[in-house]
Amino acid sequence: MRIEELRVDYLVLGSGIAGLTFALKVASKGRCLIVTKKEDKEANTNYAQGGIACVIDPEDTFASHIGDTMKAGGGLCKREAVEILVKEGPERVKELVDMGAEFETYKDRDGRKLLRLSREGGHSARRIVFSKDTTGQEIERILLEEIYDKNVEILENHPVIKLISDRNQIYGAWLFNKRQGKLLKVISGCIMLATGGAGRLFLYTTNPAVATGEGLILAYKAGAILKNLEFIQFHPTALYRSESKFTDERVFLITEAVRGEGGILKNSKNQTFMDFHPLKNLAPRDIVAREIDKQIKETGHPCVYLDISHLDKRFIIERFPNIYKTCLEIGIDITKEAIPVIPAAHYFCGGVETDLWGRTNIRGLYASGEVAYTGVHGANRLASNSLLEALVFSHRAALDAINTQFEVNTKSEIYNDISEIPKGVHICGLWSHYQMIIKKTMLENVSIVRNDKDLQQALKKVKDFGSSIKELYNNSFLQVDGLETLGIALLSELVIKSALLRKESRGVHYNIDYPSLSKKLYETCIDLNHPDGYINEI
Repeated sequence: MRIEELRVDYLVLGSGIAGLTFALKVASKGRCLIVTKKEDKEANTNYAQGGIACVIDPEDTFASHIGDTMKAGGGLCKREAVEILVKEGPERVKELVDMGAEFETYKDRDGRKLLRLSREGGHSARRIVFSKDTTGQEIERILLEEIYDKNVEILENHPVIKLISDRNQIYGAWLFNKRQGKLLKVISGCIMLATGGAGRLFLYTTNPAVATGEGLILAYKAGAILKNLEFIQFHPTALYRSESKFTDERVFLITEAVRGEGGILKNSKNQTFMDFHPLKNLAPRDIVAREIDKQIKETGHPCVYLDISHLDKRFIIERFPNIYKTCLEIGIDITKEAIPVIPAAHYFCGGVETDLWGRTNIRGLYASGEVAYTGVHGANRLASNSLLEALVFSHRAALDAINTQFEVNTKSEIYNDISEIPKGVHICGLWSHYQMIIKKTMLENVSIVRNDKDLQQALKKVKDFGSSIKELYNNSFLQVDGLETLGIALLSELVIKSALLRKESRGVHYNIDYPSLSKKLYETCIDLNHPDGYINEI
């Protein structure tokens, strides 16, 4: 197999808001290369509907946003990280506006143009900056425009095979050029890991096909520490279609802003069911998702309904044009009837551990966005804090990277180790089969409500299939599907091990065998030195 080599000052893995923000900040300081495994626009950012949580309204306060975030996080948020997120957020949002991002605005009595704000679940104030119901697309658009203007290099269709490191320092990465079938060795002393989440571990998810969690596996194998992988947030309201239960396609998200604007959740008997919570339909996501799961199990009906038809028709169409159009295409007029919804795997609250500057325990390796664990989200992410986290901590990581001198000289054997790359015969058609088995197992046994018996059964099944997948992979030519399947199997195993380590119910992790909160706060940890994981009290 042909091998090429490239040297850059900054290597960015991922082209969502986290990766693009970092690249923009370092572009003028050295050669920067962005690598994606598919196209530059294919990222979770592009599918984010709701918006960016940010204290802008004079009547809102930092203390309120901090308090809402801490409360939603179930006691596991790191306060210093949350304070940084909230207090530095307004300036980062202002940068997007100055770039030309077209968020919704209005004019006040004095004719001043101000950002229009929405409200979402868990928030005590209207603080969501948005662009109709396609905020992620707008952010992606403006950041890519800036990237192109700065002539930052982008390599599409180049999945990363492995990071080059000695577990203490990063030296580069091995990439695979899918179109030309050759390897590319990129040497760099600074890598930003911004590969997004791993919703694709589950059969029913709002995430695009690229969200397979390869960044978590790359970091793990390089020696980075992973924390709190059990905290997987299920978005309460994904569009329900009966055929979606039997396919591996991304399900359409119904943004939380629908409830923020007055949408009401009802069961199949047309009964409201969120009145028990002080915030009712705007309760935090973990609470709403569990209650919907309960309603579905109790009624035997496959979904619940989100009703916004009582609002003005013109308002609905103007505020949620994408949702209106998508639902209308399948015969649902949301101005007249309720939307069938069901929870779907949505966001990884855990990830690669970083400090407050985006640094991992491996020198030169940074992480930001959904792949990272900054401590901001704790046991459950507050709505619309994800885009803000990516902006704030990618900015901080870029500042640190610019002011750090990275070394790239190391032993040749580290650079040339490609032992993990298979050299066997071509095998096709089995990867998707194995993926479906694992995804169904995760959905059935590692979902919204868990128990130790299901988790143990899932762990055994995933490990057994993981062994078969590894053997198959090692005896085939290098294939992206095979690499992806191998990663899905390993990451699923690590997620289940993390879930078994947590002997309590907190946030999005609910185990009926341990329904109460532990008296002590702790984090679950996974690294190569402790393959079965361990916990750290905090």
